[in-house]
Amino acid sequence: MNRHLFITDLDGTLFNDDKAISARDLETLTRLRCKGIVVAIATGRSIHSFQNALTRINLEKHLVPVDYLLFSTGAGILCMKQDRIIRNLAIFRHDVVKISTYFNRINMDYMVHKAIPETVYFLYKSHGQENPDFHKRIHLYRSFASPLHHDSLLYEAATQVLAVVPRKLTPGRVAEMRSDLAGYSVIHATSPLDHQSAWIEVFHHQASKSQAAAWLACRLKIPQARVVAVGNDFNDQDLLEWSGQSFCVANAVPGLDTGILMPVSNNAHGVTRAAAMSGLLD
Repeated sequence: MNRHLFITDLDGTLFNDDKAISARDLETLTRLRCKGIVVAIATGRSIHSFQNALTRINLEKHLVPVDYLLFSTGAGILCMKQDRIIRNLAIFRHDVVKISTYFNRINMDYMVHKAIPETVYFLYKSHGQENPDFHKRIHLYRSFASPLHHDSLLYEAATQVLAVVPRKLTPGRVAEMRSDLAGYSVIHATSPLDHQSAWIEVFHHQASKSQAAAWLACRLKIPQARVVAVGNDFNDQDLLEWSGQSFCVANAVPGLDTGILMPVSNNAHGVTRAAAMSGLLD
């Protein structure tokens, strides 16, 4: 059976600016699944954050017409039907020491997130600079956040180390950081909180949206050419480049030049337009 895999980003793509999913896009995902197309969400959010986002819009997780959740930027994959994690990648204490030492050296504020499934818990280190987005995130998750005063407090395993930079980063600077942290997956993203600050997320070297999608497609025996993806931010770029067909919503960040830029945004059913333009919908 020649199945397809349809993957959509969440924030800024499937979610509109009110952090809700339009009835039309929900209907589109349902129609795709009825046609035998596998549907997945690829998000930087943890499972806990994803669940909270659904709770805020009164949508039960089991009612979301999605087969798989690629969460924490591909570090984990959740089978929605079975509510079971089928892929889980972690970095270990010696990795975290190496990464945090690097961020300390260049005076970047960062957070160390505990390994899946407890990713919501994190340690944080501030260098005293003005960084509103960093402190907003700590406040948002204050029940799960603890200050990091010494390496001895580090987790034995972590999902990621996340540095928050209170400004945009040039492609050259991002490339330099990827070179400095060779051996890890270094993901550049725009903060979903203030939509301005840069996030540098460091994961296991096999953790990314594209590698998670490739792993899932292989497991499902779906060829790369039959994978369709839609996104809006830098952390979608590798997925969009890898997929057989890729689309960007009109509100995509400037500089994201991968995939077909559609004339509609996340507020105008961009996911539905991508599904139609891909040929998956009549």
